[in-house]
Amino acid sequence: MRVLITGGAGFVGSHLAEALLGRGDYVHVVDDLSTGSIDNISHLKANPKFQYTIDSVTNERLLAELVDGCDTVVHLAAAVGVKLIVESPVRTIETNVHGTEVVLKVASKKRRLVLIASTSEVYGKSTKVPFSEGDDLVLGPTSKHRWAYACSKMIDEFLALAYWKERKLPVIVVRLFNTVGPRQTGQYGMVVPSFVRQALANEPITVFGDGTQSRSFTYVGDVVRAMVALIDEPRAVGQVFNIGNGKEITIRDLAARIKEMTGSTSPIVTIPYDQAYEAGFEDMPRRVPDISRIRALVGYEPTVELDEILTRVIASLQPS
Repeated sequence: MRVLITGGAGFVGSHLAEALLGRGDYVHVVDDLSTGSIDNISHLKANPKFQYTIDSVTNERLLAELVDGCDTVVHLAAAVGVKLIVESPVRTIETNVHGTEVVLKVASKKRRLVLIASTSEVYGKSTKVPFSEGDDLVLGPTSKHRWAYACSKMIDEFLALAYWKERKLPVIVVRLFNTVGPRQTGQYGMVVPSFVRQALANEPITVFGDGTQSRSFTYVGDVVRAMVALIDEPRAVGQVFNIGNGKEITIRDLAARIKEMTGSTSPIVTIPYDQAYEAGFEDMPRRVPDISRIRALVGYEPTVELDEILTRVIASLQPS
């Protein structure tokens, strides 16, 4: 298989490229390196089946050429991280919506399979936990920039499914829950690498809000395995799938777990949301996936649990 990965120099994209190359596929990565890093894919350069292009997915002429040479497109390029979303809402909306428009437009001309990476953020303020793909999506007001990311990814989903319905473009939508592992940066507000770096430096571990909000964390290898299984399954086309791990933990307990596992002397401190982000910031109190749909179709089960995930992340961030 020949696969084009947009955002392929990012955290998830680089692990996906690695997995596809590992099974003998050809991989071409396109990334503008706005949040990705060439370091994430440097170890792949020697593979004769790997190519990369540093450019934006909004470069329609380039993307059309790259799509012409592939069988499948995995669209991961997006604005990422709550910090970036709050500070740069225009960039968030334009990157997510316009990038997806271009990908679908050029893929449609060649009838290429497209897997669109969406997010658990689209469930918003829904109180029906665990979240199922057919549930209502409940966002806050447009005056709260925090919801701009979720809204932009919802538009991506609507557009992708519209291309499937109207133009018969084969698409698959995946909603990724908190994905964690080596190569993830805490630069844009990703909680696990942020906590681990703070703990290893014996600096205060900064918990935003009161710490009672809970998340479920999934190892990046499990996420990649699920995405590859869906790409290989013709019955996945035209559907939306949660990819995650149903076991949740509060952010305060996560901080305590990381402190203990690193042997850190760091104090755990809470910072109100309005100081961490902006006045009136709203968060999701829980974020837990129902994975019965993907389990039924491809047999997906997460295999790496939280303690092992944290062990691997800590090892990857230890000073050499």
